[in-house]
Amino acid sequence: MKQKIFDKLVKNLEDLTKQYRMLLDCVRKEKEFLIQSNLEKLNENNVLKEQLLMRIRSLDGLRVNYAAELAQIVGADAVQPRLLDISKRIGGGEGDRLRSIHSTLEIVTTRLVQINKDNATYAESGIQTIGNAMENLKETLMGQKTYKKKGGYQQGPDKSGHFVSKEA
Repeated sequence: MKQKIFDKLVKNLEDLTKQYRMLLDCVRKEKEFLIQSNLEKLNENNVLKEQLLMRIRSLDGLRVNYAAELAQIVGADAVQPRLLDISKRIGGGEGDRLRSIHSTLEIVTTRLVQINKDNATYAESGIQTIGNAMENLKETLMGQKTYKKKGGYQQGPDKSGHFVSKEA
């Protein structure tokens, strides 16, 4: 029973690692498309990214179930199963295998987060550039007023001088 659950968990973790690596490639391509401003390829890439994320969520749900079952069998915390805790309790080659997979997943997810932050910066910069260009276009089309009405007429008693004297 233990071996069967362990094999299911390992297979699931390997599939999960494969999907995360595919997502990492997708995010790297996204970075290139953002830099190139290639919207068509960026949209295609985003569709693929969404599909990968759905597969990852599905696999992750199975991972939690398999890890909980194996944790219960080996005497680890079944409510919140941790791969490293399970690997310590299993020990030997199987424990090493789980630690290795855990390490790989951790490296891939850390890299994903880092590249995704970079992509967010590129996207925000692109949006800001587009916003500035739109504002410039608006000013060009609307015409920018360079003269403003600042002056006015002074109202009050007539203080004008007389050119001709009444005395003669």
